[in-house]
Amino acid sequence: MANPMYGQNKDDSSLNRFTDVLTGSATWDPSSIADGDEQATGITVAGAELGDFVMASISVDIQDMVLDAQVTAADTVTCVLANNTGSAVDLGSSTASVIVVKAV
Repeated sequence: MANPMYGQNKDDSSLNRFTDVLTGSATWDPSSIADGDEQATGITVAGAELGDFVMASISVDIQDMVLDAQVTAADTVTCVLANNTGSAVDLGSSTASVIVVKAV
């Protein structure tokens, strides 16, 4: 069997299950985050449900912090910035964007 091409699985059928993708974004201006702390913000994504997959990005350099996101309630994605850098970080205003892929 040949390697699957982009857009198909190993059985040569399409990956139609990935066509149900939702998006959302929000302005986020977290205050200074001390080392060992985290800050969260919610983004409304109509149709998001617990168990869906989430990818997140932010429009500024997160300076070695960790950005995580998950659906925490119907229609709500929570993004979390965790600071384990050794010092406080203040990112300033940015746009947080998420992509939600419906669970199969």
